[in-house]
Amino acid sequence: MPTFEVATPQRTYQAVVQRGALARLAAYVPEGARKLIIVSTEDVWNLHGRKLERGLAGRAFNVIFFRGGEERKRLAEVERLAGEMVSLGADRSSLLAAFGGGVATDVGGFLAAVFMRGIPVIQIPTTLLAQVDAGVGGKTGVNLVAGKNLVGAFHQPLAALIDPDVLSTLPEREYRAGLYEVIKCGVIRSPELFHLMSGQAEAVLGRSPEAVDRMIAESVRIKAEVVSADERESDLRRILNFGHTYGHALEAETGYARFLHGEAVAFGMKAASQLAVNAGLLGAEDARRIIETVESYGPIPALDGVAAEAIVSRLARDKKTLQGRVHFVLPEAIGRVRIVSGMEEAAVLAAARAALA
Repeated sequence: MPTFEVATPQRTYQAVVQRGALARLAAYVPEGARKLIIVSTEDVWNLHGRKLERGLAGRAFNVIFFRGGEERKRLAEVERLAGEMVSLGADRSSLLAAFGGGVATDVGGFLAAVFMRGIPVIQIPTTLLAQVDAGVGGKTGVNLVAGKNLVGAFHQPLAALIDPDVLSTLPEREYRAGLYEVIKCGVIRSPELFHLMSGQAEAVLGRSPEAVDRMIAESVRIKAEVVSADERESDLRRILNFGHTYGHALEAETGYARFLHGEAVAFGMKAASQLAVNAGLLGAEDARRIIETVESYGPIPALDGVAAEAIVSRLARDKKTLQGRVHFVLPEAIGRVRIVSGMEEAAVLAAARAALA
């Protein structure tokens, strides 16, 4: 399977997509790393820790556990983990490996970015969502009550090791949540990937190795190309936020405890597609295809009790809002999107209501 180069001003590194990639971890640990700290969750470590240990080929390491969950993706948890690193004798010559789902890679990456003003990190994502999105690209961060990922840093890893084999133990809901991020990649940049997701749902949901490997590789290719062109989200990289403006607002409104991130993005893609139709950017047929494909990988938890007005009121606090103007990623066709700001609040509200219906 392929390896993709991510070339940024901060660092050039490889995103390796390969079954059995955990067995190659030792090859990516620099000789000069005095101490290796692995940040993981207990469930991931119990399932896959022995594979990772074998991949280190006798290299000494310590494991510290993040307690997991979007609701614990907070500064207090970063401080606790940093304290454990100090107790273990970690210093600027240490290396951190983030081993887990998207929350663990975000928290582990941010911990590496700020510990001793920055130490190297290797990202080893173990959920589908993390493999196609969070584990590649160097975005790290934690949530505030006011909004998602409002405190963070760009901190590119030494490598991203993506092993599709670990998905065999992924719970069904977590797997489906990752599929929404794959659909996102297809809508923004790859009609071929979208056609796979829309036309081969049975193979995708059945975790056919061929379908899984293809959708991960294509998603990582897209992410690597976009990040290489725009590391800091000043222009092109913003297209990766399709579905995230509304989605982040939904997560914040429900306290980060009701929806998985991918489920919130699914809602956000439906709302953004409707907004694009209302704005005259997207044809009704393409909007129908996007929304039906998203819904074919459901269900997501019920949206009962969530008010469109409450979601829209949170949009102004999204980190993608600049000078008071909310920016949306809106599809123009399957495989092409546009960044739009200054949308009328009535149109934004109507799209949220349509997605909640």
